[in-house]
Amino acid sequence: MNDSASQRRRLAAALADEGALTSPWLRAAVEAVPRELFLHPGVFIDEGGAWRPVTAVGTDPAEWLGIVYTGDTLTTQLDGHLTADQADGPIRGVPTSSSTTPTTVVRMIESLGLKAGHHVMEVGTGTGYSTALMCHFLGEDDVTTIEVDPAVAERADAALETAGFSTWTVTGDGLLGHPRNAPYDRVIATCAVRRVPHSWVRQTKPGGVILSTVGSWPYGTGLARLTVDGDGNAEGRIVGRSAFMHARAQAVVPVSGDLSARTAYPDSERGTKVPPTVLDDWMPAFLTQLAAPGAQLVRAARSDGTRLLYVFDPDRESFAEFIADGAGWTVRQGGPAALWDRIEDALVAWRAAGSPEIDAVRLRVTQASHRYWIEGAQKLNWEHRLD
Repeated sequence: MNDSASQRRRLAAALADEGALTSPWLRAAVEAVPRELFLHPGVFIDEGGAWRPVTAVGTDPAEWLGIVYTGDTLTTQLDGHLTADQADGPIRGVPTSSSTTPTTVVRMIESLGLKAGHHVMEVGTGTGYSTALMCHFLGEDDVTTIEVDPAVAERADAALETAGFSTWTVTGDGLLGHPRNAPYDRVIATCAVRRVPHSWVRQTKPGGVILSTVGSWPYGTGLARLTVDGDGNAEGRIVGRSAFMHARAQAVVPVSGDLSARTAYPDSERGTKVPPTVLDDWMPAFLTQLAAPGAQLVRAARSDGTRLLYVFDPDRESFAEFIADGAGWTVRQGGPAALWDRIEDALVAWRAAGSPEIDAVRLRVTQASHRYWIEGAQKLNWEHRLD
């Protein structure tokens, strides 16, 4: 195998140039840890809707390292089991594990504010690359990493051992944390969660930090940075946009079946104040998840090509159906919850507040609830009870 030292140095320099990499210790880790060790047995490259498998074995070494150090997210598993060495050619499937773009990895680690002697829990080992970067600085005994998928965990553990890090690699549900090694100074999740588990708060020292992507959609999610207090609560804010695969125990089951049957009995019909197409944008999508936390946006089309848009809340058996006309959009709503009324009120209030970005959102997590709010905007305040 070609030595990747020069590629690692170039990657570190590129990350520093774009402002993602600022800590000398983390730059040293990026330059020292070979990313290719954590991409065994291979990756899938998206080519026009099909995934082309690429493995280190059988690929020109220079070409392989070129893929490894492109700086892209690289898919490592499809459909919960399939790896690149098991595919004979391009196939279709749903990504279920990946090596996240190095920019995202280092930005998140930088956001933790790690210091020598910190004790860290990572939820979502994935390939183990981010685990290795933290081990390089903290030492293998101060990093506990948890992965729900046994096959993914086994590959990550082998890669970490090869890289020289015999750290705590745990196979299990990361939403439960790992009490055996608690308390932690830092908790970092490399998966998205619909809500921050209170088990993480309980296992974090007062003054410690939890960093996790929150939201239930595949986009329109935010990176929350929370500080734990001495009373079993955590508070902080959304520090930026973020997108990760969801923790499997909290993954949303997509709405399917006969959509016309689901929307057959509307209780009201009116013109919209805000077009539903704004939900294609990140911040409106995030606000929607706060205003109606069980909502799902569904896109469909009739046989004649007419575009259809819906918002469903399966738990509340409620829906909003949008119909485009020459003058704008009409919304038909049905069920106990007037979904679009809630969402639209939030979007109107957000615009009235000057359309603040996602980093204006604050979050407080207690054992009983998650509360989100934007300072100075009275109507932009939501409490999600957990009981």
